Amino acid sequence: MLIAFLTLHLSLPGCSSLKEKRSLIKPVISRLHRQFNISVAEIDFQDHWQIAVLGCAIVSNDTGYAQSALQGVLRFTERTWPDLPVSEFHIEVV
Repeated sequence: MLIAFLTLHLSLPGCSSLKEKRSLIKPVISRLHRQFNISVAEIDFQDHWQIAVLGCAIVSNDTGYAQSALQGVLRFTERTWPDLPVSEFHIEVV
């Protein structure tokens, strides 16, 4: 069994409050969880208005599948929310 993590650093240009940030990030988290059946949470910079870091995790017994699934999450995020550009990402398999 292995666990694969995807860390997404999202830019939130023009965001002017934490309430606005939550209104942008909450639908992203819900949709990724529903669409890919993965665990998703905001894991860093909770108090910064224009930055969000999301952590996505998947458990699998196949490294190739886990990496492919998380690459799919990255592509889906970039395609579905072009107004929230991904400034950085990391995939790690444990």
